[in-house]
Amino acid sequence: MRRKFTAARLPEILSQGLKAQNAERENWTSKREYLLSAIGYAVGLGNVWRFPYLAYKNGGGAFLIPYFVMLVVAGIPLFFLESAFGQFCSQGPINVWRAVPILQGVGVAMVLITTIVSIYYNVIIAYSLYYMFASFQSPLPWTGCLSWAGGNCSTTPKVSCNISGVLVVNWTQENTTCPSSSMQSPSEQYWDHVALQRSSGLDETGPVVWHLALCLLLSSIIVAAALIRGIKSSGKVVYFTATFPYVLIVILLIRGVTLEGARDGIEFYIGSQSNLTKLTEAQVWKDAATQTFYSLSIGWGGVTTLASYNNFHNNMFKDAFLITLTNAGTSVFAGFAIFSILGHMAHVYEIPVGEVVKEGFGLAFIAYPDALSKLPISPLWSVLFFFMLLTVGLDSQFGGIEVITTCLIDAFPEVFKSKRALLTIATCSILYLLGLPCVTQAGIYWVTLIDQFVASWVLLIVALLEVIGISYIYGANRFVKDIEMMIGQKSFGFWLWWRMCWFFITPCLILVILIWSVITFQSPIYGTVKYPMWGLVLGWCMIIFVVMWIFGIAVYKLFRAKGTPWQVCALCRPSEEWHPYLDVHRGERYSEERCRHKEKPVRKRETNVNVITSSWL
Repeated sequence: MRRKFTAARLPEILSQGLKAQNAERENWTSKREYLLSAIGYAVGLGNVWRFPYLAYKNGGGAFLIPYFVMLVVAGIPLFFLESAFGQFCSQGPINVWRAVPILQGVGVAMVLITTIVSIYYNVIIAYSLYYMFASFQSPLPWTGCLSWAGGNCSTTPKVSCNISGVLVVNWTQENTTCPSSSMQSPSEQYWDHVALQRSSGLDETGPVVWHLALCLLLSSIIVAAALIRGIKSSGKVVYFTATFPYVLIVILLIRGVTLEGARDGIEFYIGSQSNLTKLTEAQVWKDAATQTFYSLSIGWGGVTTLASYNNFHNNMFKDAFLITLTNAGTSVFAGFAIFSILGHMAHVYEIPVGEVVKEGFGLAFIAYPDALSKLPISPLWSVLFFFMLLTVGLDSQFGGIEVITTCLIDAFPEVFKSKRALLTIATCSILYLLGLPCVTQAGIYWVTLIDQFVASWVLLIVALLEVIGISYIYGANRFVKDIEMMIGQKSFGFWLWWRMCWFFITPCLILVILIWSVITFQSPIYGTVKYPMWGLVLGWCMIIFVVMWIFGIAVYKLFRAKGTPWQVCALCRPSEEWHPYLDVHRGERYSEERCRHKEKPVRKRETNVNVITSSWL
């Protein structure tokens, strides 16, 4: 039986506090390890291959205005909320919902999303590994039309045309209406015929592409090795993986700006070509909000998980600003490195910069490698670029795996706590096996399908329920008091902005984006290849599988709580297990004597509810 909390025990608790913190549940060895891990988790591949394209498409420098507005009204408030939520109770994204037991399914949905996304994210890391290894050749294998190339391979663009308002050179796969659209660049043919060995569609699975399977295995081994001891080992690894990408971006930027045509590329990105009239278009603001939301990894459970290992009195408010602004700055900074070299590529081909601009896989594995192949000592720059993609991807993958293992250890500490290394290896092994279909000849179609369905507006549903659950059901005022227990009391004026965001601005913004995303949803395609009906049905089934846990667990708890209205309402109140992890941090608000006095009048009627709220412990 747990001993009572009394003033006489305070010196004893204080002397044992740090020891208990480290013995019962790990903490970051230093503040730097948390910051580097959180920055590495937030800064992902989207910062490198999506933000620069969005900025170019939506008015260049003008796009920074809606981007930073959305960062202030949605990104920072949500990041602050998730960080404080996890740090207060030192639990993962499932157990934090002891605060609102009826919404525990939101935490389950977060873990499922992270698990599914980790499968294909590992595959993208495998792509980066393969290209990095392939870059140790001179000349680069995609420099010209070699023996693997088809008859439609060309090293010189013929014509260009306008597709949906964006100029595209004739050899790109998106350019399907140009007369000479059958021609492809060597880098595109290398991506399709050598790296992916891509089949004609999802219906044609084909065999496993073994060089990708081996790279996927290597990626899984690297992740497992880095997380073998949890944050104790990953906290040391991020000193390299979270900082070295910035060194590489600086090197690529310095090289890029010294090239002919670099200025043209930067002008297209964020220079005199900026178009302020774009700010009157609603789509620009929607793109800014979506990019802000996804780039910070809100709704994945990773922010909550990483913050749960902080010391109780860590100032997560300052951390939220530092991490989110670093993430935004990285996006802008990486764009200069990308567009300076694309500008040089356009100069070499004597075509406008707009004709070589792509996003996603097209930028990372076709356009940019093609541009790098035109540089002197091209293998060096290619190795540096793909090593940067590798380290950026690994940091995000570390966070995803940590979400899964943390939730399992928090749920079953007596089973997994002493077997963290085995649990990490098992998790990475299972994800590797589940990723094998994504490295078949139809693998790129699976990756695109998962990305379009699971890593899209499903996250908006989760984030909306999260902010509503904390602000309206748990209570923003109660949440503010919890935060003040960690960082000290603040003035009413300090909290006014955050209350406005959590109560109204942020949930309304998420709701608008969610409705818009559903209305404008289009079936995914890869290049010109459309998905079969069964593939689209499977995509919707993945969405249903994630979302059903939110409502299924809520219905289950309501069904088990049948009886008096109090028993049902208790599911919307914090359970007895919701409190700071250590006795020394609970104070008067969460002391055992106060809780027992508060609960005594309804103890008999709460018997069933206590069982229910403990069902996920």
